[in-house]
Amino acid sequence: MRVIDAAEHLGTARSTAHRLLTTLRDNGFASQERLNSAYRLGPAVTEIGLAVIRHMDLRGSARPAMEEVRARTGETVSLSVLEGQHVRFVDSLEGTQLVRVGERTGYVLPASSTAGGKAMLAAMSPKDLESRFPSTALPTLTPSSLARRSDLHRQLEQARLLGYAVNRGESESAVSAVAVAILDSSGLPVGAIAIVFPTSRWEQSAISGWGRVLQNACEAIQRSISS
Repeated sequence: MRVIDAAEHLGTARSTAHRLLTTLRDNGFASQERLNSAYRLGPAVTEIGLAVIRHMDLRGSARPAMEEVRARTGETVSLSVLEGQHVRFVDSLEGTQLVRVGERTGYVLPASSTAGGKAMLAAMSPKDLESRFPSTALPTLTPSSLARRSDLHRQLEQARLLGYAVNRGESESAVSAVAVAILDSSGLPVGAIAIVFPTSRWEQSAISGWGRVLQNACEAIQRSISS
């Protein structure tokens, strides 16, 4: 958000909006990539979000199911949450295969380039999606990354039909994933579990089976966090 946008939204003078945004920036609630650029959410907001997740004990609730998924697949299993247009990996269990994807706890990636991000976005309303992605262009990381919002909408529709989302070399060319969203009692996504594996092991028949494994895991987690 630019200063002029904040001023119009708040109905204040630009100088007042600038002072408020500067205060937020100084306290970690807003950040700028460079001087005089637009403001974005700062690290303090992330910490609040993670605190809420810890309060819900999402990681603790998800761990047993994640361990079961890893035991059944031998692949790396990750837990992620949404942060604006991005996902943050808040937990990960490294796979047991000789060639495997390393654990990813702490990583932040564009939601449109990850299976977990797309699984959570698919559970949102069109209005929420529009507000989260106002631009038609999306950030890209590899040649396989989705570059347009229309492409994302098509993949989200497919994810809704299948019950799981996929990422085939979209965040890293050599890494792929399949994921299912964890929903709260109102049906809103609070996280996603993904099976993350080398793209060289992509097999559609395995993907479909892993989707069912993840669906069962997420149902178990949802029962745990709602009890």
